[in-house]
Amino acid sequence: MKENFNNFINMVKNKKVAVVGIGISNIPLISMLVKLDAIVTAFDQKEFDELDEEAKVLKDLNIEFILGKDYLNYLKGFDVIFKTPSMRIDSEELVNAKREGAYITSEMEEFIKYCPCKIIGVTGSDGKTTTTSLIYELLKKQGYKTFVGGNIGNPLLPRINEMSKDDRVVLELSSFQLMTIHESPQVAIVTNISPNHLDIHKDMKEYIQAKKNIFKYQTSKDLLVLNADNEITRGFIDEARGRPLVYRRVLTFSKKDRYADGYIYDGTIYMFGMILISADEVLIKGDYNLENLIAACLAVYNDVTIENTRYVARTFKGIPHRNEFIREKSGVKYYNNSIASSPTRTVAALSAFDGNVVLILGGHDKKISFEPLLEGMGKVKAAILFGETKYMIKEVLQDKVPLYIEDTLEDVVRRASEISRDGDVVLLAPACSSFDMFKNFEVRGDKFRELVMKL
Repeated sequence: MKENFNNFINMVKNKKVAVVGIGISNIPLISMLVKLDAIVTAFDQKEFDELDEEAKVLKDLNIEFILGKDYLNYLKGFDVIFKTPSMRIDSEELVNAKREGAYITSEMEEFIKYCPCKIIGVTGSDGKTTTTSLIYELLKKQGYKTFVGGNIGNPLLPRINEMSKDDRVVLELSSFQLMTIHESPQVAIVTNISPNHLDIHKDMKEYIQAKKNIFKYQTSKDLLVLNADNEITRGFIDEARGRPLVYRRVLTFSKKDRYADGYIYDGTIYMFGMILISADEVLIKGDYNLENLIAACLAVYNDVTIENTRYVARTFKGIPHRNEFIREKSGVKYYNNSIASSPTRTVAALSAFDGNVVLILGGHDKKISFEPLLEGMGKVKAAILFGETKYMIKEVLQDKVPLYIEDTLEDVVRRASEISRDGDVVLLAPACSSFDMFKNFEVRGDKFRELVMKL
């Protein structure tokens, strides 16, 4: 039974509340807390003139700002602290605040605790956003009032009063968001797991443990959907079923295992042993997208009819920054996959193409190996490297494909147009996050699209 939201209101009313991070996910939260009569202080390492315009509007509210590089030194004397997802719960500042009696939480933790309707949660190293978006479209087509949030969409805690028990919520959940939750969604999907975010997680073990939280607190009535082809997620099957007195329903999907609940065989997608749809009829391309589709269909098989499932499969166009076609010029096709922020995502992006790819790689160093890139080099005719990791990637790919080193994305696009020929594909799939040069992967992808359109 979900907690009554009045408990949350009473928790923050007239209390000293700190919100760490004045990003897009916390701005609506701050506004809501003010309306609930909390005494709010907003923290951020940026100075005021560096904040987004949406954040600057908060100055009209009755809140205090603590900004700049030493901002966490002042995280003292608060009753409640909402941390930003990437702030580690074991950071010195939060440990000290908790010792002083502060309640440490996040917007996502509180939303899951109080949400009145069924939650479908999606996590994984690759494919989260596409799977989440597919589930949203499936539920919407069926007629449910559906909300989408987490890593995509808008924060949902401020909208909780709009929801009823008959609605549906779809959440894309990162390892950072999952690290501290103690309540799992009624439906949980893990698309796959490979090394990622090791610049923030202590090690791979901690990263995997965070992902497990999406199903760790489920009950016997809940559903878990897992990738049977991924060694790590396949190992979750026994773990989910093995707890004494608790049997969790587990469904699996696969590209090769015909014993899975959803699988691809001979160009056809099957679900529960029956033909769902031909892969040729699915609008989004790439085997990895077919996996995302199967995972989404399994997650909502109780809620969505086969007819509506087939309709969405035939009409879903995908989302920006995921093998997004930009234009064709002089016989060269340009694609934006800025979301590919790990080597495995880059290899997955390459699987959608037959070959002759001019691949653009590089960005922020997440402390993960670039060796997995070697798996996809058979389709790459040349690679253009830029950003913080360009020389790290060069060490792995040298002598494998022709390499070009550039300093800016403008230089990269110019070089790509020079070396590509009729029939080639130019693909931005960087295998790295964007934070060395861009605010986020969307800004990077938008800039790439802009530069390509100017060619």
